[in-house]
Amino acid sequence: MRKTLLGVSLFLIFGLVLTFAGPVHAGKNIFKVQSGLPTVLPVLGSNVNWISEKVDAATGGEIIMKVYEPGKIVGPMEILEAVSKGQIDAGYGPSGFWEGKMSGAAFFTAVPFGPEAPEYIAWMYHGNGLKLYQEMYDQGGYNVKVFPAVILSPETSGWFRKPIKSPDDLKGLNMRFFGLGGKVMQRLGVSVSLLPGGEVFPALERGAIDATEFSMPIVDQRLGLYKIAKYNYFPGWHQQATINELLINKDKWNALSKSQQTIIEMVCMAAMTESIAASESGQGKIVKENHEKWGVNNVYWSKEMLNLFYKTWIEVAEEESKKDAFFKKVWDDLSAFRAEYKEWSSVGFLPR
Repeated sequence: MRKTLLGVSLFLIFGLVLTFAGPVHAGKNIFKVQSGLPTVLPVLGSNVNWISEKVDAATGGEIIMKVYEPGKIVGPMEILEAVSKGQIDAGYGPSGFWEGKMSGAAFFTAVPFGPEAPEYIAWMYHGNGLKLYQEMYDQGGYNVKVFPAVILSPETSGWFRKPIKSPDDLKGLNMRFFGLGGKVMQRLGVSVSLLPGGEVFPALERGAIDATEFSMPIVDQRLGLYKIAKYNYFPGWHQQATINELLINKDKWNALSKSQQTIIEMVCMAAMTESIAASESGQGKIVKENHEKWGVNNVYWSKEMLNLFYKTWIEVAEEESKKDAFFKKVWDDLSAFRAEYKEWSSVGFLPR
């Protein structure tokens, strides 16, 4: 009787494993994942390794995501093309890298004066965000499947060698700036370049750029920006929340079983929770340390400067909407979602 019960139990357990883990395959399915960000950067870059580890564990080793550092296979700005053509299986980084290829791509990384993490996630998963995100790549002719994979705390607004007291202090600066916020700074007289993470400190050190923004305090400190620029401005009006993506070649994706696809989808959603928790937990210590240990002036933008940034952003958004139909489609959809969300946020939270 015990042998019979044991046999039945093993049969049931085996059935459950097949149900949740999918069919057992001979060998392993290797995914070459090119990261566009150094994995030593806390959360911003390192979370792709977290995703890799969880996918390996959840599939019982059926899917191995082998992560490569920036430039190991292709450069950060070449990832989209390489994934689409099947030269690599997957890529990790911000969609804002493709702003030059598809107007509005940066909407799916960060939006100036845009949603904080809860609202951004709401638009992505329960608004039209994710649908529009995939539509952008399909419309652009790219053979990729996209997943939001990381969402981060607000960034700092920039590191400057001298205080910025008026709009005139911005004019003529050479500055590393990302995404849609970069278009705002350009309109205010800043010469903007988009440098990969590994090039930011050397460029600032040798004076190739006068100022820079890059990421959250825990990441900026790792880059050592405090050693050169002693004025760190807040809030990060250009990136109140930042999303990084996992791009998978669509042929590679379609070859997976439904259960394997579901595991990857669920791990990416879990990575969103892990990343915002990890990034929120570490910022206060670093902001304090930057000031007390390294002599950094943590400066909050004046109301006048924030109003200027906002006014200029609206001008940019309206101008870009007139030039590009997809930009307008995303901007209108996000704006409508935010207008409805404001009915809730205006009454649901304590004042700050």
